[in-house]
Amino acid sequence: MQKIINVLAVASFALSSAIAASGVYVYVNRDSIIDGVKQKVMGGFGGAALGGGALTGDVGLPISTQPDAAPNAPVPGGGLGVPQF
Repeated sequence: MQKIINVLAVASFALSSAIAASGVYVYVNRDSIIDGVKQKVMGGFGGAALGGGALTGDVGLPISTQPDAAPNAPVPGGGLGVPQF
């Protein structure tokens, strides 16, 4: 029984040490971690998202399936009977 308790104590110490070491690593390298995340997020906004035609109406559909925008088409009314001012 004593051997099982000793194994559990050693395992608990190892787990606690690993968690503490991870916390120290994140604390010491927090600036570089934050910069890396910022670069990945901003890279997602700049590259394909803006260059993919999201602002131009080109959503990647073939030309024949893209809806034609009629310049004089009537604007549909408000949903659920709510008047628009």
